[in-house]
Amino acid sequence: MRLTLRQRASWLAHLYKACTQQHHRALQPLLSGCVPADGVVLDIGAHAGQFSKLFARMAPRGHVYAFEPSDYARSILTKALAFNRIAHVTVVPGGLSDQAQQAVLHTPLKASSAWGFGTAHLGTGSGSEADQTVALMRLDDFATQVGLARLDLIKADIEGWEMRALAGGEAILNRFRPALLLEVDGAMMARAGDTPAALFSWLASLGYSAVRIPELAPAAGWAGAGDYLFRSDQGT
Repeated sequence: MRLTLRQRASWLAHLYKACTQQHHRALQPLLSGCVPADGVVLDIGAHAGQFSKLFARMAPRGHVYAFEPSDYARSILTKALAFNRIAHVTVVPGGLSDQAQQAVLHTPLKASSAWGFGTAHLGTGSGSEADQTVALMRLDDFATQVGLARLDLIKADIEGWEMRALAGGEAILNRFRPALLLEVDGAMMARAGDTPAALFSWLASLGYSAVRIPELAPAAGWAGAGDYLFRSDQGT
């Protein structure tokens, strides 16, 4: 991964924030019922590690698997975890989908030439971007590979690829009934050929219901772009 001098300065700024700041603290009370101290969490689209750090602190006796296919993001993520002395997060250098495949990850470049790595996405491209070919696997295959024995929460913020990532893990959704913290955005999902309505309908068929964050209002269907927490009506 080659960076210009300006991009290197931006990378250092991103690294400093990842090492020293903790975002998403406001979600901790909501997620505390989903992440016990010995819980297992999948952070799909770990980015710079803000959620991974939060989950690791919520589950000091558990484990977090942080999926991040972007070389740029992963170079920050691994250093931020090391800086914070967090050893029970496993960084997985790849992504998830409904089938094992190679795909192109598009990372937008800002006008300043800085990497907009927070909006890196699969699916169709959209302009000035740095492209990287990445490996995608099925979640069910990953669970078999690592011998997953429990799963308490899946967080997925992957710019519209959420349904594809979960579709490859239907067996473990049915087995473990984890809570799901998902970003659901119709325009982003369209890049993958999916829709929020299809996602809500599929998860409902698996016995999941949702609340919208931060209002915590029950959402029988998609109520606009944002974050949703899905819980299994069947329990664990």
